[in-house]
Amino acid sequence: MTKKINLFANLKSDFASGLVVFLVALPLCLGIAMASGAPLFSGIISGIIGGIVVGYLSKSHLSVSGPAAGLTAIILTAITDFGAFDIFLTSVFLAGIFQLVLGFIKAGSISNYFPTNVIEGMLAGIGVIIILKQLPHAFGYDADFEGDQSFSQSNGDNSFSSLFDVFNHVQLGAIAITVVSLIILISWDKVPFLKKLKLVPGALIAVVAGIILNEFFIRTGSSMAIANEHLVSLPVPSSFEELKGIIVTPNFAGITNPKVWVVGLTIAIVASIETLLCIEASDRMDEQKRYTDTNIELKAQGIGNMISALLGGLPMTSVVVRTSANNAAGAKSKMSAIIHGVLLLISVLAIPVILNKIPLATLATILILVGYKLAKPATFIHFWEKGKYQFIPFVATLVAVVTTDLLKGVALGIIISIIFILKGNLKRAYSFKKEEYVDGDIIHIDLAQEVSFLNKAAIKSTLSDIPENSKVIINAQDTVYIAHDILDLIKEFKETRAVDENIKVKLKGFKKAYDLENSPEATNHVTFEHYYDVAKRQMVKKEIVETPNNE
Repeated sequence: MTKKINLFANLKSDFASGLVVFLVALPLCLGIAMASGAPLFSGIISGIIGGIVVGYLSKSHLSVSGPAAGLTAIILTAITDFGAFDIFLTSVFLAGIFQLVLGFIKAGSISNYFPTNVIEGMLAGIGVIIILKQLPHAFGYDADFEGDQSFSQSNGDNSFSSLFDVFNHVQLGAIAITVVSLIILISWDKVPFLKKLKLVPGALIAVVAGIILNEFFIRTGSSMAIANEHLVSLPVPSSFEELKGIIVTPNFAGITNPKVWVVGLTIAIVASIETLLCIEASDRMDEQKRYTDTNIELKAQGIGNMISALLGGLPMTSVVVRTSANNAAGAKSKMSAIIHGVLLLISVLAIPVILNKIPLATLATILILVGYKLAKPATFIHFWEKGKYQFIPFVATLVAVVTTDLLKGVALGIIISIIFILKGNLKRAYSFKKEEYVDGDIIHIDLAQEVSFLNKAAIKSTLSDIPENSKVIINAQDTVYIAHDILDLIKEFKETRAVDENIKVKLKGFKKAYDLENSPEATNHVTFEHYYDVAKRQMVKKEIVETPNNE
């Protein structure tokens, strides 16, 4: 029976964290909408629905949903191909239906097969991306949109080269605000007196300080004043009627277009995988070690995408950046995600003018600290100490996430992990040793509990290296399962090469059911003494039979 969650049990900490996530999510929603070629307001709608609807329906305590940078390329291509945003919304609605189906067929269980080191590598990679992408904003260089996670940029730069371009676009006002914001954010976690004021998050104080400082620069005519293009840019409707006019609804006439279905399925698959990865990551972050029902999460995402499409919003996923910010701000339950959605809604209706005064440099500082917590050196040291089989997939995932994208990075990490698993299984399939005796070498090959076709190549190589005139004991006493390929290999070795090269083979612990050979040595616990007993019985029998004939 599912335990009912009391949404108001941790309202004090959840409100503070929800406020932080709101401040982080606002420019991200706008930036992703801009990069997707969609109306700016569609990103806000997606954030509102992701917070309120998905936040309420989800069983995840920390994850936050909204428009995702990983879908921007798909959205931009689809809108361009369809030539109309309202037709694209039909694809989003279909994607929601597909996600509902995935939830009902329990496709969410695949998240159980994501290795921990790969998930941690993904989080560290996202942390590095956040730092690389937000450093230019912290210095006043806003060439790429807020929320961009791609390594290569449209102007030919990449995440590393753009750092050098910062020196050509440095704004002293942005640097001043970044420094002040950094001091506030670090002090808020370190100074005992300030730590007690949990209801007022340090991020909010940093934002207020950034607004006041920039207003001071503007009113004093200082050259350090930050221009509008380096501030949050939220659409400002002058009336409720104008707000209603901004909302676009799906054009369901496009449902007869096969491309609409293909785009919908593509969005559903990509969004579902990203969501499952984020849920796995959020469960890893959770200090209380609570686990999320991923099938319910897929259903929640499906319903969220359907509602978002009906209101003119972008498709959404559970998003690592916002989830990480939520966890870093001290969220205790999913009430934090709901509060962030409510605040997005209120901000659109009531205070867009004030929000448009927030410097991007302040928000960049908040995100840089979130990125550091995801990619802190202690994480690297932890996996280094665990050995190469844990460290290499971790680092490979991190590097690939930074230089390609989240899905490709995770795929590479999983492939490397599988290769290491197979390699480990090959080594553990059997042990191979020699013991020196007076009468020559006895070679022992002890099979493991399970020997599959994957071990065929290694065992074949071992058997082919056995020298002539040897004695070989192949022991299967501890073996539960042997693949037919391995049985055929052993039988072929015993009946052909062993005979030709005078290799004496003893099979120990093999069952008659394996049908290696219709001889006593294929039964359990056979020893060399068995042959002596058989020969002795046969001799006695021969004497009994022949004696009467000799009398």
